[in-house]
Amino acid sequence: MTEQGKQIALILGATGGIGGAVARNLKARGWTIRALHRDPAKAAAKSEHFDWVQGDAMRADDVLAAADGASLIVHAVNPPGYRNWGTLVLPMIDNTIAAAKATGATVLLPGTIYNFGPDAFPLLHEKSPQNPVTAKGKIRAEMERRLETASREGVRVIIVRAGDFFGPGAANSWFSQGMVTPGKPVTAVMYPGRKGTGHQWAYLPDVAETMARLVDRRETLAPFAVFHMQGFWDDDGTRLTAAIRRASGNPNMKVRSFPWWMMPFAAPFVPLLKELREMRYIWQQPLRMPNDRLVAAIGAEPWTPIDEAVRASLATLGCLPPELAMPQRALPAPRQGEMGEVTA
Repeated sequence: MTEQGKQIALILGATGGIGGAVARNLKARGWTIRALHRDPAKAAAKSEHFDWVQGDAMRADDVLAAADGASLIVHAVNPPGYRNWGTLVLPMIDNTIAAAKATGATVLLPGTIYNFGPDAFPLLHEKSPQNPVTAKGKIRAEMERRLETASREGVRVIIVRAGDFFGPGAANSWFSQGMVTPGKPVTAVMYPGRKGTGHQWAYLPDVAETMARLVDRRETLAPFAVFHMQGFWDDDGTRLTAAIRRASGNPNMKVRSFPWWMMPFAAPFVPLLKELREMRYIWQQPLRMPNDRLVAAIGAEPWTPIDEAVRASLATLGCLPPELAMPQRALPAPRQGEMGEVTA
């Protein structure tokens, strides 16, 4: 606690989608937000309400100094552009673990489904075997192994896994980079999934709220606490695109298949495309994460109705005219878990 009685959260990756969303949520709850950045003046110009400090997540001394007095470290930092994962990701988590050991801070990690191979599908539980089939997945699995080891050495760890992110601030996502074009009206949707195959999505503000509620209860959780969010389950790959059509006011909007065939030609020149190509298997078969453990810990999972979530996402991306960007009056949407699934 600070002298004013406020708790300090160190955010690594505060300029990213999930890091920024968690930081804003915690700030609204009264936390003091300390954010590490190599250029704090530049970062502060966009988020002036955070306490920006100069430093690099690759430097153990910088992370340790920034963590002084913090009771929470949010590890939401990733190498930009999917570059140099093999040399950057594990040293950064090691620095976070070392700082948490020194300060007694809890580590909060936004988890991924990359840790799991097809053998864990179609229902992915917190303890499902992690047999990743990609280089990135193997690194993410090793991150969690190191955190689990740290939890046996006195570090509290919370990991939250969710589906594909979308929502305000989720710039590096399938929704914003593959399905629609930021800054332009939506005239067609590019969908990467196989027709009739279910897919799980997660609205970023709901993910941040879920994480914050778990942080509130961190003292009651297991030292190594892993939770899955149920999010929005698109049972046949058409419900999210239907919500985009409604938000855009175009019920007949075309939905095109993502051109996976061109990936082998473009991937050598664009690192992101190589990563996306490796994760194609996630779109070829259904993958769903039950949230029983999460509900037992915090009660009902935070869940924004899909039309509201999609409209906010498109508006933030600059894809809607003003008259469509405003919230529309609608019938109450069923909450997650009612009648067994979410309906759009």
